[in-house]
Amino acid sequence: MQALAKQGLLKGVRTCKLTFCEHCIIKKKTKVKFSTTTHCTKEILDYVHTDIWGPNKTASIEGNHYFVTFINDYSRQCWVYTMKHKGKVLELFVEWKKNIEKRMGRKIKVLRSDNGCEYKSDLFLKLA
Repeated sequence: MQALAKQGLLKGVRTCKLTFCEHCIIKKKTKVKFSTTTHCTKEILDYVHTDIWGPNKTASIEGNHYFVTFINDYSRQCWVYTMKHKGKVLELFVEWKKNIEKRMGRKIKVLRSDNGCEYKSDLFLKLA
């Protein structure tokens, strides 16, 4: 911040001397990288990625602030649905799963998410 202020890049901002934070340094040193995983998708719906994004400050025309994506790893086909709140993800997933499995004639083998709270509910775990 001090370097930016000296260069005149922070108009009207005053700088001050910050104390050394040992906890911040230790925390940064202990970060562990995600392990690499390998998966081989040989057919459609072998591996499906899903994620929820939001909330967005600006609502859609329908008043939705979130969206959820389902991406088939094999074909890279992507489905996007908008939602008013995150709690709707289970309902959308059930409908999407029913339709896509019927249309493709196959079951989803693996559903991969970022382990967000939405995907850890008892109802969702029983279904997936």
